[in-house]
Amino acid sequence: MFVRGTQSVRVTTNGTGKQSYVRRTGMTAQNMTGKMIRLVFRVDDVANLSKLVFYMGSGSLANYFSWTFHAHSTTAANYVQSGEWVTVHLQWADVTSAAGTYSISAAGSPSTKTGFTDMSFAVYDNAGGPVTYRLQAVELVPDTATVFPKGVVSITFDDSHKSIHDLARPVMDSYGYSGTVYNIADAIGTGSFLTVGQMRSMQDFSGWEMAGHSYANATHTASYPKLTAEQADDDFRKLREWLVGNGFSSEHFAYPHGAFQKTSDGVPVDLIASRHFTTARSIISETIESFAPAMPYRLKALTGINDGSGIGGTALSKVTGAGGRLDRCVNSGDWLILCLHKVVEGTPATSTEIGKAGLTALMKAIDDRGIPVLTVEEAMASYT
Repeated sequence: MFVRGTQSVRVTTNGTGKQSYVRRTGMTAQNMTGKMIRLVFRVDDVANLSKLVFYMGSGSLANYFSWTFHAHSTTAANYVQSGEWVTVHLQWADVTSAAGTYSISAAGSPSTKTGFTDMSFAVYDNAGGPVTYRLQAVELVPDTATVFPKGVVSITFDDSHKSIHDLARPVMDSYGYSGTVYNIADAIGTGSFLTVGQMRSMQDFSGWEMAGHSYANATHTASYPKLTAEQADDDFRKLREWLVGNGFSSEHFAYPHGAFQKTSDGVPVDLIASRHFTTARSIISETIESFAPAMPYRLKALTGINDGSGIGGTALSKVTGAGGRLDRCVNSGDWLILCLHKVVEGTPATSTEIGKAGLTALMKAIDDRGIPVLTVEEAMASYT
């Protein structure tokens, strides 16, 4: 079984939670400057999958850097699903740990990017039974920094909240930044949501992108995996028609609740999304997105960013602080897609809110580092 060439490596774990791996040591030393690792693999059945880790080092892996690039969830959408060939990009901005003579600085940078002779693709089951996996390829390819030397940030907002126009737009205008709004068509012009006029003003005068999130409110509440394939396809079609009919040309989409698993009758939601849109964004952030993206219909994004206390989500300091996502972005290069929702004047009460002060601090932190800010549409246009 293979996706390219004529064969792949097949391994079955022993079902006890111990590390299983495909490893190569003593290779010609590799220079990883300006490179990322591309993995192509398949897990036959993820029921007993725990996590996936990649190691790269020297001295028979006495010295190594590691990337924990997938921790399997029993509830949320998983980047790795049963019986699918999956592509993952591992960049220096995502390296999680170091050992031996290797280290990671306080700013998140590796102590070296050269001299690597050993690589290991490791799989851990959950001790509940064996897992069979197939490794097709381990490749070194140009990384995000080859196109964006300081990385690139996309600031996205879900759910069409009016506060995006009233509070976020003025803050971002002051820095010359444009964002991407993923819209619920049914909500537009009602209650505390954007109007078509506000959407057009943001698009036409501030360069914002008006993308899709769902057509029906009920679909957004339920999420697409709760629908049949026909119902999901119909909602996608109506959403795209609504956007185009109202003068919004974006070809990009975000899954409600980040859910792109199979529909109630077994069709992958990301496959349906690909019939109507050019990319689809999730809220998975095990690794940050690369440029070009590994799987455009499973774009990764960091969500729940807020400046509150004790409300969960991602603390703003994890993004703006030393060694946080912005430092890693500018020092190593990645495509950092940030997912926000509602902006509030004061202190946020939930993880889906960010204060105006917090948003201002976030924009200043991006500006201070000189990281370019592009809408999702602009970033993909740079690629194509």
